[in-house]
Amino acid sequence: MEEPRIDVGYVAKLSRLEISEEQKPKLQKDLESIVGYIAALSELDLTGVEPTAHATALSNVWREDTPEVSNTREQMLGNAPALIDEELIKIPKVLPGEGSN
Repeated sequence: MEEPRIDVGYVAKLSRLEISEEQKPKLQKDLESIVGYIAALSELDLTGVEPTAHATALSNVWREDTPEVSNTREQMLGNAPALIDEELIKIPKVLPGEGSN
């Protein structure tokens, strides 16, 4: 197998990345290693192997949409820290200068 050669400066220019001269040798080695690994994978015999997008089979899990007993308004408002006129949830001021209505 032929050793891949990558021009890191050209790739950086295409990607609009600024790469220092000190970074280029390491990046060169890493990119060549990645391309070499992909080349090795392309040599595998995959006859009879079905292409997949996921490692496991996908299936939707649906439940029946059945009506259930819901909480009452009073039960839900009972969880609020404070109420205004027994019908609105009182929250703390978020912005300075807000008046409480």
